[in-house]
Amino acid sequence: MRITFTNPSIPKSGTYVTLIGDGQLMSVPASSANLLLDSALTRGLTAFGVKGKKGEVIDIPTGKGAGFERFIAISVGNPQNFNVLDAQNLGGELYARLAGSGLKQATINCMAPSGASVEDEVIAAEIAYGMKLASYRFTKYQTSNSEDPITVLSSVNIQTKNAKEARQRFAAKNKVAEGVHIARDLLEEPPNVLYPESFADRCLQLRELGVEVQVLTDKHMAKLGMGALLGVAQGSAKPARLVIMRWRGRKGEKGPLALVGKGVTFDTGGISIKPAGGMEDMKYDMGGAAAVVGTMAAIAGRKAKADVVGVIGLVENMPSANAQRPGDIVKTMSGQTVEVINTDAEGRLVLADAMWHAQKKFKPSAVIDLATLTGAIIISLGGVHAGMFSNNDDLAEKIDAAGKSTGETVWRMPLGRAYDKQLASRVADMKNVGGREAGSITAAQFIQRFVVDETPWAHLDIAGVAWTTQSKPTSPKGGVGFGVRLLDQFIANNFEK
Repeated sequence: MRITFTNPSIPKSGTYVTLIGDGQLMSVPASSANLLLDSALTRGLTAFGVKGKKGEVIDIPTGKGAGFERFIAISVGNPQNFNVLDAQNLGGELYARLAGSGLKQATINCMAPSGASVEDEVIAAEIAYGMKLASYRFTKYQTSNSEDPITVLSSVNIQTKNAKEARQRFAAKNKVAEGVHIARDLLEEPPNVLYPESFADRCLQLRELGVEVQVLTDKHMAKLGMGALLGVAQGSAKPARLVIMRWRGRKGEKGPLALVGKGVTFDTGGISIKPAGGMEDMKYDMGGAAAVVGTMAAIAGRKAKADVVGVIGLVENMPSANAQRPGDIVKTMSGQTVEVINTDAEGRLVLADAMWHAQKKFKPSAVIDLATLTGAIIISLGGVHAGMFSNNDDLAEKIDAAGKSTGETVWRMPLGRAYDKQLASRVADMKNVGGREAGSITAAQFIQRFVVDETPWAHLDIAGVAWTTQSKPTSPKGGVGFGVRLLDQFIANNFEK
């Protein structure tokens, strides 16, 4: 889909979209089109009882007299309350309406009704951003159109008073959207195609954007002492990989920001095998790694002035004659030992070694890890928020702020020494699970044991938000790519200023 920005004018063909507000308040373009159409919009608003509530739409065929063949007016609700996220969602909703109608071309005038709190050029860029996010489709393996037919919307012209500024704003947003799409592609690929080696190969493509990429093999990791990560991988015929990515957009005295992602490309649960029902969804168990890769692509694409390291541990968790067993004891890179009680609590073992390596090698100023870690967080927060655990209030507040501004929200959960008792082992330094109670908290307590010297750290459990079974304005069904927008905004707010 090609998106262009121009100054306002009445289109000569196609579909023309304008904005209205509550109380049937019209924008200037809507009023002009209404006049051109002999008050067809006014009559339609009355006839269909449209009051101008947010999201209300009136769709009018115009014939040949007006030049454009179809006129759509969509309401922003109270213009004073219309914000950036509303504009993104509006863009997504418009994409669904236009593409779902089989349209090839549309013109959208983004001049808001009087009193809007957001500038028109910002609205224009954010609507375009929402449309780009909503346009994602994974049809690589479809040989015929099925449930979600390929849309034909190929060209969208967005009009605003300051087209140049809107174009510049969208240029950066577009790179973030491309990062989200990369993450979604990784999430959607089947596990017979995307496994640790092939995932690592895809990361090498980031070199084209200027990202430094290094891939460690299982033999290299063995020399480094990553017994926890390799213990998870030993049941699979697919060898593990650790991928290190660095974007050097800025030099500074402080260490880089480190992003660490869990990359279990398929999770059967290992010997502690999962039920068969729904196991196909476990291709998404690399959602944290996908978010890190998408973020690295986004910040490199928009040339962010920040120093960021991304580290992802890639494994496949399978049952076999060589698989890790409940009762095994593994030695982590940190030297700490772990008694494996449940082989389906494998993500924290991967993160333990990946985080330790990231901190020892790069001495980061802060660490954020992302993982589809626990079912317990889904019970706690559903599909609304990611669970956030942190040892640093300032870091937690900044992540929370970035989440609210992007719509990828987090909810801070507690940590405390009292939960550590659940991880006590009779034969090792710790167990890898702490029982059913407070499952997401004890998982975070486990990971915290691999934070070096009180480095500011946050753990995001994204198990409930990494994929969706219902389409949302800017996220079709399937892999969401959660974390890319959040982390990109966090970096923009705190590491580029």
